[in-house]
Amino acid sequence: MSRLLTIILALGLFSYQSTNAQNTVKYGNEFLSIGVGARAHGMGKSVVASTTGGDAGFWNPAGLVIIPTNFQVNFMHAEWFAGVAKYDYVSFANALGKEKKSALGISVIRLGIDDIPNTFNLVGSDGSVNPDWVTGFSYADYAGLITYSRKLKPDGLRFGGNAKVIYRSVGKFGKAWGFGLDLGMQYDLGRWQLGLMARDITSTFNAWSISYTEEEIGTLLATGNELGESSIEIVTPTIIIGTAFNSRKTGKEKIGFLAEMNLNFTTDGQRNVLISSPSINIDPSLGIELDYKGLVYLRGGVNNFQNVKDDDGNSSLVVQPNMGVGLKLGPFLIDYALNNVGSAGNSGNFYSHIISLSINFKQKKITKDKLEVTPISPKVKKKDMKSDYPDYIEQID
Repeated sequence: MSRLLTIILALGLFSYQSTNAQNTVKYGNEFLSIGVGARAHGMGKSVVASTTGGDAGFWNPAGLVIIPTNFQVNFMHAEWFAGVAKYDYVSFANALGKEKKSALGISVIRLGIDDIPNTFNLVGSDGSVNPDWVTGFSYADYAGLITYSRKLKPDGLRFGGNAKVIYRSVGKFGKAWGFGLDLGMQYDLGRWQLGLMARDITSTFNAWSISYTEEEIGTLLATGNELGESSIEIVTPTIIIGTAFNSRKTGKEKIGFLAEMNLNFTTDGQRNVLISSPSINIDPSLGIELDYKGLVYLRGGVNNFQNVKDDDGNSSLVVQPNMGVGLKLGPFLIDYALNNVGSAGNSGNFYSHIISLSINFKQKKITKDKLEVTPISPKVKKKDMKSDYPDYIEQID
């Protein structure tokens, strides 16, 4: 475990030193900081240590291998500004091998603003105005993640990684392609869980290509606008450390309680967070989750700590409150989260409603009539059959 931690921190430090002298981008690929899954949003994004299944591909790839069934599908949809901006996410997670010691996942994320008016041609060369000449375009950010996760020794240790591709577009005017790597680790110590997520560990590079027609260039210059230029954005690493406590000992308790705290370390310049500096910033978050028999969930959390000044120059600390609920119905898990994003900026109430769905597909059970050996011979040890028919043996234990 200590060796893995050293490798992750060394990679992050090397990448930060090699890109710090270049023109790094602050808040680069910020659409990925929104996060996926209503469970995480209801807990103030404090899930790095406890996240499992398909959503773990985003929050901490090490947790992907903990899937309740062989195959899982996850969906999420959220909207902002009365539906102007839409955020969508889908992921697929598949356990590998009979012993399920590893897992593979694919995630796709899109944040888009569609039907933006393009007024380049609103005014003709003769000065006439024709609304029919106004067309629409979209501003959209996409991310595709391929995740691999595996259980390691000692028991409770998991490691995972992401290879991600970024695609960003502003209509036909600008496009960018990017590539990056994430590494994650989780370790269970009884009822305590530890998590480490190294996002953009080698830095993520976005290559922008900007293009305009001659008419569009003339319009931009005539109206006093600057022309965009093709460039390369460098997104520096982010390190997230999480600690969680789970009240369950056996998993059979009726009432369960989980609490988690995360510390988010960013290296892209000074931010308005609780611990702020020009080189490294630390943004904490806290989350809790109550459940009844793993069927009904109640969640709450706080994050986005900021120091805000009022009109008189007085500074005060504000946070973003979050709450959520979850309901498990057979193979379906439906989650909802309510975030008051505006409170964190002291700009009034600005609510975000987030809904997500997880579907667990169970593997086909081996029934007694399909076994070639019936009844079980005393000479055949149960532990020998368990490797071939694990689900059947669990039923007859």
